[in-house]
Amino acid sequence: MKARVHITLKPGVLDPQGKAIHHALDSLGFSGVDDVRQGKYIELDLQETDREKARADVEDMCRKLLANTVIERFSIDLD
Repeated sequence: MKARVHITLKPGVLDPQGKAIHHALDSLGFSGVDDVRQGKYIELDLQETDREKARADVEDMCRKLLANTVIERFSIDLD
């Protein structure tokens, strides 16, 4: 089973990388972008075949290592 984890900063948390990307896009002529939030994408190949157990395991991984839950939120997609 494959898990895809998307990690982004929570609303209200400053995102200096997003601001830098926004500024660079604007300087390249892409002026129609209102805001940019930068995040992380992680793919995991899991041996687990039980969907609920896999989701619980990946949530645990996110809370313990992959995401800083004080300032980041995460979403999980399983295939």
